[in-house]
Amino acid sequence: MLRVLANRTYRHLFAAQIIALLGTGLATVALGLLAWDLAGADAGRVLGTALAIKMIAYVVLSPVAAALAEHLPRRALLVGLDLIRAVVALALPFVTEIWQIYGLIFLLQAASAGFTPAFQATIPDVLPEERDYTSALSLSRLAYDLETLISPMLAAALLSLVSFPMLFGGTVVGFVASALLIVTVRLPARAAVRQAGFTDRLTRGMRIYLATPRLRGVLALNLAVAAAGAMVIVNTVVLVQARLGLGAPEVALALAAFGAGSMAAALALPHLLERIADRPAMLGGVAILVAGMALGPFAGSLEALLLLWALIGLGYSLVQTPVGRLLRRSARPAERPALFAAQFALSHAAWLVTYPLAGWVGAGAGLDAAFAVMALIGAAGGLAALNLWPAAGAGAALHDPPDLPADHPHLRDAGPAPHRHAPLGDALHRA
Repeated sequence: MLRVLANRTYRHLFAAQIIALLGTGLATVALGLLAWDLAGADAGRVLGTALAIKMIAYVVLSPVAAALAEHLPRRALLVGLDLIRAVVALALPFVTEIWQIYGLIFLLQAASAGFTPAFQATIPDVLPEERDYTSALSLSRLAYDLETLISPMLAAALLSLVSFPMLFGGTVVGFVASALLIVTVRLPARAAVRQAGFTDRLTRGMRIYLATPRLRGVLALNLAVAAAGAMVIVNTVVLVQARLGLGAPEVALALAAFGAGSMAAALALPHLLERIADRPAMLGGVAILVAGMALGPFAGSLEALLLLWALIGLGYSLVQTPVGRLLRRSARPAERPALFAAQFALSHAAWLVTYPLAGWVGAGAGLDAAFAVMALIGAAGGLAALNLWPAAGAGAALHDPPDLPADHPHLRDAGPAPHRHAPLGDALHRA
């Protein structure tokens, strides 16, 4: 898996991702302390609103950003968005009113809504071989999991030396360092795109996404992942402190167990996906998530909860990590940024539903009811994916794309027409 780091361009991009994630993790800790400083006991309401603003920015703005950026140079776009994020983070220590937090969080996440899909869509062009790209997806998953473990520890160490506003300085350094690393590499040029109006560019990713059977399945899987993930993120502190009567160190340990399970799956997936297809691996991951939610009410000790959270982390990564492979296969290079933006928006729309639902049901009807609701949502997502995403060979209808020259890339990939291939949505495959 680590052999992909021999590619200098990818190595610099991966380093940029890790550094920016660490900076974002520091900002998460500092934002919680800032909310407490400004709102006291209402800090939870402030953070909940900020989280909702983040999700709304992701859902609404990522397709818009992809459409606006279609003809911009990749490197300039990524560097510019990193610098915008650095400037916004630099302003956060000077906040004195709650509404200022909301405004700055919206600006920060608006830049991230443009940066993240564009960054993700660049990697398959840097690593065109599927085996290398699969390794890159696993490394990316590991980076996210390590960030959840390292950032709180780094923040705790820094807070022993400085006050919490200085943590935002670490966020600024992270974004600036990410921009500098991106400047040092030459990124592949964007594939040529056909001339189209803004509305066409805005909706292209969604149209391809919803026209492609495997991606309609991923849409359902997003809901299952968000249901289990929201239960972990929202209710771990309640499970540990209210139900088990333990403290903050045990909360951190439980979240670390979830991250450890996810990391174990990410490490195993490059080899696993050489032996089995994406569909059974991802559906197996959903089965693990649903089983974990169903077993939740029986986790009556810290040891049981740690095992359960590790199991759910395993299922979470089994579903999440291969998604990039499916996006890469489902569109031509010119259409990948729009498709990654569509996945970014639709996956966060699922979280926008499950985050508050996990909290409201847990607070109103109890944690066992929250486990049951999240298990039902996960099962519904898995069953929908099973029906929406045909098995290998299913749905590969014979078709004859008209008026294509003999050297057209589609005919080189799929063979002379008429031909069969896996379901694909693009300008040649509207249905």
